[in-house]
Amino acid sequence: MKKIVFQIVLSVLCFSAQAQKVSNIRAEQAGQDILLKYSLETTSPCEISVLLSQDNGLTWGSALKNVSGDVGKNISAGEKSITWKVLEERDQLVGSKIKFKVIAVGKKALAPADHEMVFVEGGTFQMGSNAGKAVVRPVHAESVGSFNIGKYEVTQAQWKAIMGNNPSGFSGCDNCPVENVTWNDVQVFIEKLNMQSKKNYRLPTEAEWEYAAKGGRSSKDYSYSGSENITLVGWYGANSAGKTYDVGSKLANELGIYDMSGNVYEWCSDLFVNNAASGMGMVAPSAPPVPMRVLRGGSWVDGGKVCRTAFRATFDPAKSNYFSGFRLLLPVE
Repeated sequence: MKKIVFQIVLSVLCFSAQAQKVSNIRAEQAGQDILLKYSLETTSPCEISVLLSQDNGLTWGSALKNVSGDVGKNISAGEKSITWKVLEERDQLVGSKIKFKVIAVGKKALAPADHEMVFVEGGTFQMGSNAGKAVVRPVHAESVGSFNIGKYEVTQAQWKAIMGNNPSGFSGCDNCPVENVTWNDVQVFIEKLNMQSKKNYRLPTEAEWEYAAKGGRSSKDYSYSGSENITLVGWYGANSAGKTYDVGSKLANELGIYDMSGNVYEWCSDLFVNNAASGMGMVAPSAPPVPMRVLRGGSWVDGGKVCRTAFRATFDPAKSNYFSGFRLLLPVE
């Protein structure tokens, strides 16, 4: 029979671009498993891993694999525990020089000039929903070309780098999405960014936004962007505690794009029309002036239904609020 013999000596290493602290680590043998308990202090979700040394910390192996509990990505602050299924990973654990290393790694803050993009291959998809209000009906086929779209919502640091100010209501968080910006403000930001970068960034159309949010050619037809469980992919009214969070601190969707459900609404380029039959998703640059522009994705203040990929909202392009931001699109050259 396989046997575990060990003497637990714990070593802690914590490094991050943000403020994470691992403390109060305890360990015990629970049958053939090892149970690690620890306290985590962090301002935003981080990634936790556990390493093992069998020579008193002189050398360390790779991160343990057969672990469960509060380990892996998106671990928030609090009292935590990890279970290691020892005998699923090795034949035995024997010795008196065993050490465990618990590592907490925060998400690296985006550089102000770094607008990381995800390539989205064009295609035809089913836009809208038959389950919502009239503004999202009927479901209809929509085709879009290939494009690049922001992996993250534009952050406060990125806005400050171009505009020299920070209008956000939740200021003081460089890696949180910028909000409290009007559609008109965003056009000024994009114009200045394009002058500096010599590129041709713009806002996505509704069709491009929804296609990317639904996962493009890799879509699994989730209600939210990347999951049927909004808690895994989005900050919304039930889990946000009334504020925004670092971009990318929830799970990505099928294309590796973050926060397309929740955190902040995202401005689209389109003039608002009432339903699909009247041209939802189409760019209308020569249409008569209309007072409203389109917002998509829901936000930290909304219920789950509002954060569905098909949900549409509208707002005055000259007004701002603390729940609306944006992400960039870069056309394929």
